[in-house]
Formats: sequence, C-alpha cells, structure tokens
Amino acid sequence: MPEELPSPAASPEASTPPAAPAPADVPKPLRVACALIALQSLGLVVAAGALLVETVYGHPADRWSAVLGVGFAVLGAVAFGLGARGLLRLRPAARTPMFVLEVLTVPIAYDVAFDSERYAYGGPILLVALAVLYLLFTPPVRAALDREDPVR
Repeated sequence: MPEELPSPAASPEASTPPAAPAPADVPKPLRVACALIALQSLGLVVAAGALLVETVYGHPADRWSAVLGVGFAVLGAVAFGLGARGLLRLRPAARTPMFVLEVLTVPIAYDVAFDSERYAYGGPILLVALAVLYLLFTPPVRAALDREDPVR
C-alpha cells in the first residue's frame, strides 16, 4: 500500500489562523481609534437595549418599526465591533468600512445635535466620529495599514 503524504490542509500550521500582532506593533493612534469605535459599538448596544425595553413595555406607535430599529442598532454595533477588531489586527481591509461608517455617522450626529437640538447626544457622537476619521489617516496608522503597491 503506498504511503500517503499528509495534505497541507491537514497540517497544524495550515489550520492555525495567523497570529494577531503584538500590542506594541499597533500604533497608538490606531489603538485610540479602536477604543473610540468600541465605545460607539457599546453605545449602540445600550441604545438597542433601551429601545427594546421601550418597545416591549411601552406603547410604540408602530411596534414593527421599533423592532426594526433595534435590529439596525444591533447590526451597527456588530459592524463597529468587528471593524475595531479588524483594525487592531492590522487588517488593511477593515479601514474602508470603518471610514464609510464614520462618514455616515457625521450627518446623523449633526442632525441629532443641531436640527433636533439634542446637543448632549449628537455632540459627543459627532466629535467621536470626527476623531476616528482623523486618527485613521494619521501617518503611523497609514504606515501600518497601507498595502504594498502590486505594480511596483
């Protein structure tokens, strides 16, 4: 009977996911941005919980719209959480979705703060979104996350 060679997929090295970078490898501005993104995720979880409690025990005008709002808040929290995780692992592909989410957060926060006159809610959201946008494009973060140019 011929001896079978182990397949590369069966080797322990192939099944092990790549190791996360050491905390010292992650630039400080990126760690701060990830902390702010995680704070946004936590805020959405709290908002979803409050909306869910209000939906269950209150008298919403449209119960299905309230449940849909809870679902969107949970989905946003998951997106922010996964984005922060990807950035901490120095995944270049995580920067673009986080950039888009933060850009979308700016007009929402502006509307809440100024058009709805709820400065205590919209102001901090706006400041955090602008801070994350700035931090994602600082030179140390760009150096850590920019991909090599394949043409060169």
